[in-house]
Amino acid sequence: MAHEVRGVVAREKGAPVSIETVLVPDPGPGEALVRVQACGVCHTDLHYREGAINDEFPFLLGHEAAGVVEAVGDGVGEVEPGDYVILAWRAPCGRCRSCRRGRPWHCFDSRNARQSMTLADGTPLSPALGIGAFAERTLVASGQAVKVDPAARPEAAGLVGCGVMAGLGAAMLTGNVQRGDTVAVFGCGGVGDAAVAGARIAGASKIIAIDLDPRKLEWAREFGATDTIDASTADPVEGVRALTDGNGADVCIEAVGHPEVAKQAFFARDLAGTLVQVGVPDPTMTIELPMIEFFGRGGALKPSWYGDCLPSRDFPMLIDMYLGGRLDLDRFVSETIALDEVEDAFHKMERGQVLRSVVVL
Repeated sequence: MAHEVRGVVAREKGAPVSIETVLVPDPGPGEALVRVQACGVCHTDLHYREGAINDEFPFLLGHEAAGVVEAVGDGVGEVEPGDYVILAWRAPCGRCRSCRRGRPWHCFDSRNARQSMTLADGTPLSPALGIGAFAERTLVASGQAVKVDPAARPEAAGLVGCGVMAGLGAAMLTGNVQRGDTVAVFGCGGVGDAAVAGARIAGASKIIAIDLDPRKLEWAREFGATDTIDASTADPVEGVRALTDGNGADVCIEAVGHPEVAKQAFFARDLAGTLVQVGVPDPTMTIELPMIEFFGRGGALKPSWYGDCLPSRDFPMLIDMYLGGRLDLDRFVSETIALDEVEDAFHKMERGQVLRSVVVL
């Protein structure tokens, strides 16, 4: 039996989203039906609406979510009805060459639900990042539903499912920030501020936040930045060098997804330093660097896929940090909204007015 729910749908490129009737099937083998309690408005959802991910319209948007499992299909052992879960867009298959080599955080065949959710007329929907959680219920692969402590409020917990995990993972996992390191974070939206928080948890001695917006720099200080650079008035590369005895940072994290910012982060590294790219670029963007600089500066250039996380391991850990007072997830929640306010939330996000708007259902 299909469940009739309301969902936020992007029907065509660049058009405002709409609230539509969505039909969600009962779970089949390996699937889980989740009643969504809260879902963050992430920039990736806007990328889908703008056609910057692919052109498989219509999309059921939303992916940064927490909720409760209502039903599971045959063969599901990870979760059961009543479990409080965060949804992950990576569900390692356990069989691909990366999983077999002990690197499930780079799984090349991540699981999604096999059945389609549809519009009322039967038109199949493409769920954002395989989730589609701007809806009262959604259907996912059971491995995408990660059980966590139900004491965590869903408005905060859901953010671990994407932006917070991506940022913390960029610092703690991809960047491998060590105690005493110097870290520079370029771009202080939700992902960038999560990287700041991750660098603080990892024990960085100096955390430099860089942004064009003074308001975002203040937010970064709240998450643990020791220094800030207003890129609208100062050269970020020279600013980072001035704050690191002329050397540059051990780890530079680019959380914008822009070629010029990536080049700034590249040159702001110390010799043998690491550049982590976690900002999502437009597919048309390119970057050009002098090859002698690429060779001569040494170090590592590392794209960060989902913070190189393993959701089944890392989501419960971050929730435990939150409940223990080490990670302030509540600070990421700028406002709570209804489903029909998502389009307005996109505009607030574009204007830099919020870290996260969170839909509460």
